[in-house]
Amino acid sequence: MELLGTIVVVIGTAFLFLGSLGVFRLPDVYNRLQAGTKCTTLGAFLTVIGVGLMNPGWFPKTLLIALFILLTNPISSHALGRSGRKSGVPLWEGSVVDRSDDLKEQEPRE
Repeated sequence: MELLGTIVVVIGTAFLFLGSLGVFRLPDVYNRLQAGTKCTTLGAFLTVIGVGLMNPGWFPKTLLIALFILLTNPISSHALGRSGRKSGVPLWEGSVVDRSDDLKEQEPRE
């Protein structure tokens, strides 16, 4: 079980590394946010699950932590992207689709 846990941790670490490369290499805030969110969600999930596999006594706790990461990371990323778009952060000029007009049509919440 420890070998499987180590393999899962290494795969998770590789995803975290690829996500950090995407944050530095991609052209605009929204692409960077996407790379950071997708890779760090999977990377952190796999790393935490791998630690749980290496230490079976910790597995219930690591499973709860992994579920928390799966639920909160995409939600916080969405909130950051939406606030960036509402505050006027421009898209990269190579972007093909802009669906932010939907945000302009909505009435503000009270």
